[in-house]
Amino acid sequence: MHMNYRLVPALQVDLWQPSSPFHIVEGMVTDVRVPQNTSRSLLPYLQQANIQYTILISDLQKAIENQTGLRSYRNRRSLSGYNYEVYHSLEEIQGWMHHLNKTHSDLVHMFSVGTSYEGRPLFVLKALQTYQTDPAMRKMLTQLYFYIMPVFNVDGYHFSWTNDRFWRKTRSKNTRFPCHGVDANRNWKVKWCDEGASFHPCDDTYCGPFPESEPEVKAVAHFLRKHRKQIKAYLSFHAYAQMLLYPYSYKYATIPNFSCVESAAYNAVNALQSAYGIRYRYGPASSTLYVSSGSSMDWAYKNGIPYAFAFELRDTGHFGFLLPETLIKPTCTETMLAVKNITLHLLKKCH
Repeated sequence: MHMNYRLVPALQVDLWQPSSPFHIVEGMVTDVRVPQNTSRSLLPYLQQANIQYTILISDLQKAIENQTGLRSYRNRRSLSGYNYEVYHSLEEIQGWMHHLNKTHSDLVHMFSVGTSYEGRPLFVLKALQTYQTDPAMRKMLTQLYFYIMPVFNVDGYHFSWTNDRFWRKTRSKNTRFPCHGVDANRNWKVKWCDEGASFHPCDDTYCGPFPESEPEVKAVAHFLRKHRKQIKAYLSFHAYAQMLLYPYSYKYATIPNFSCVESAAYNAVNALQSAYGIRYRYGPASSTLYVSSGSSMDWAYKNGIPYAFAFELRDTGHFGFLLPETLIKPTCTETMLAVKNITLHLLKKCH
C-alpha cells in the first residue's frame, strides 16, 4: 500500500493545463484555478517551496460576469444579424443552424447523428457549395463535402452556460458516485483508459465505464465508421494551448504517413501565423502536449482517416478558458487559414 505523506493540507485545485496531475513534470508551466479561500494557503506554500507563480486572473467570478453579463439579450438573439463575435448559448447556436438550413438550403444541409445523454439532438451541417468568389474555397467545396459539428458535447456546453462556466465533461450520471460526466476525448475505443486517462468518475479525465459509453461519442463514431472509406480528414478543435497536433496521442511512435502529415502541419501553422503573428507549436500529440489515450484523433487515424488533427486554439494561458470575445474573430480568421491550407494539401495528393 502506498502511503502519501503531505506536509501541506490537501488543496482542491482545478487544473487547467495540463488536464491531469500525472502530466506535470519538473520545470513545466502549469495553469490552475483555485477557490479564493484556498489561494490564501496556497501562495505561502508555493513561496516556501520556491515555486515561481504569477496570478493571471485575480477575480475569476468577476471576469466571467464581465464577459457574459454586459451585452443585451436582444443583440444575440436576432438570427439575420447573428453576431459571430460573441459567445452563444446552445439554443442560439442550434437556432442559427436551423436558420442557415432554411435560408441557404442550396448550400447547407443539416441533420442529426444521434441524441445526447440528456436527449438533445447532435446536429451536423453538411456544406455543399459556396457563393464565394475565392478560387481556393470554390475548389475545396467542389471537390469535398465538409461535415461540421459546431458543438460535440451539447449537454456539457449547455451546463457551462447554466451552472458551471468551466465544466468540460459530458453530463451522464454514474451509478456508484455522485459525480457526473465523462471526458468525451478519453472515451474512444483506441488504447482506452490507458496512460493519460483516469478510472475515477470524479476526475476531469475520467475515461468512462467502457469505450463509447457516452451516446455522443457512440453517435459520432458510428457516423465516421459508416463513411470512413470516403473521409479524407478529421479535424477537432479544443481550447487551449496554441498547438496543431497529429497522431499518435496514446504513444510515442511515428505514424506511417508522417512526412505527408508533418508537412501539412508545418504549412498550416505558417499560414496561421501569417495573419496576426500567432505562433503555434505542432507535432505528434504525445510529445508536443502529453500522452493521452482514447482520443477521437487517434481513433479517426486508426480507422483509416489519413489526416487527423487536433487544434488547441488560443491562448497559452493568459486568459486560458476565458478567452475574451474580442479575440473570437482573429482566432477564427487565422484558424480558417490553417484549415484551408490542410484541405488544399490533401487535395494535392501527397504520397
